[in-house]
Amino acid sequence: MKPARSFVALTMSTLLLFPLGVATAAPALAAPHQGVVSEQPVQWTPHVLDGAIKDILRIGDTVVVAGEFGRVSDADGGRTHDRSNLFAFRHGTGEVLSGFAPQVDDTVTSLAEGPGGSVIIGGQFTRVNGTDRRGVARVDLATGRSVSGFGAAVDDGSVYRIASDGDRVYLGGNFTAVNGEERTGLARIDASTGKADAGFTPTISDQRRGRLRVQELALSPDGRRLAINGTFTKVDGLDRYQIAMIDTGSGTPTAWSTAAYEAECDYASIHTYMRQMDFAPDGSYFAVVTAGGPKMKPGLCKSTARFENTDTANAEPTWSNLTGGDSLYSVEVTSSAVYVGGHQRWMDNEQGALNPGPGSVAREGIAAVDPATGRALPWNPGRSRGHGVEALHATTDGLYVGSDTERLADEYHARLGMFPVA
Repeated sequence: MKPARSFVALTMSTLLLFPLGVATAAPALAAPHQGVVSEQPVQWTPHVLDGAIKDILRIGDTVVVAGEFGRVSDADGGRTHDRSNLFAFRHGTGEVLSGFAPQVDDTVTSLAEGPGGSVIIGGQFTRVNGTDRRGVARVDLATGRSVSGFGAAVDDGSVYRIASDGDRVYLGGNFTAVNGEERTGLARIDASTGKADAGFTPTISDQRRGRLRVQELALSPDGRRLAINGTFTKVDGLDRYQIAMIDTGSGTPTAWSTAAYEAECDYASIHTYMRQMDFAPDGSYFAVVTAGGPKMKPGLCKSTARFENTDTANAEPTWSNLTGGDSLYSVEVTSSAVYVGGHQRWMDNEQGALNPGPGSVAREGIAAVDPATGRALPWNPGRSRGHGVEALHATTDGLYVGSDTERLADEYHARLGMFPVA
């Protein structure tokens, strides 16, 4: 499970106990998965009829879907619902929930479970349910109404990714302040009130290109480590080229660092080629995926890579897997697989240059990688590539997939599908 879109992920053994680390709210579902999921998606998921899905989060039996869209239909196509960039449905039946229809005026990019039966949303929006709510808001799951008393807002920018440990919410984006308090691209707020945390103020600086931003973040299962990536090259004055690890207790960078993403492998209009990250359910490692420019260049652009969750300086990836020319946008780690999504055509394609090189395997828009070896697993459902998969969300019984296309495993599943545990 991806903490950046939920509460802290738990292993199967801890699912029956209390949450790890600092989390005190009810834990989200774990996703240990003994083996890969089925290649055949379920038939009960709704269809998103326009735009693109950016994030998916299951809270109990409710599945919340975020993105940039306006129309949703039932699984059988019998009824169409107007929804403003956010909707919810019942897991297992696909019933679109009529009581949850918040009015959000722009793209919702990220989701996290909030306290008291709520969901916290982050994105490019400025108004929610007719009220000013720039970049971040908290919405009641039962009614879709904005939760009173939650007053967070960002200044001069947007929120790209959020993560929660139950009590506190981490925000990453290109904003310059939160609630009027200076925070450049990274902040921590109270999950109930939205108040900015004065004890968490790491400073990112010296962007490689464009505007200073945190592109993505991911929270470790015990809540003690926060991986961040973006346009920065320094954190608190320390060299951290596009990626860093923050100790959430002290609010300072850990000793972990890597030079793996110093290579220039994109073009001027891309501020950073870094994309999503996710920790393993046991917290021992995390995986990173990247995009890139149209030309083949050295480095880890258009790849997925594994890094160990240690205090190692100048760390090298344990393994990497290159697509040979196509971007990856999303990653979700379970005990059995590292699932990646994008608009790739191949995996295991280190020698490819916009062609299938020696040893490559065809993987259309979605793939599963062996956590130990980094090589592609046989799982190969396929999907229409489009821009690509930007949302992967594993639960105890499957893997949700959100994208901008309609064909998944050679069936019609408009922008949304779910592969059950085999």
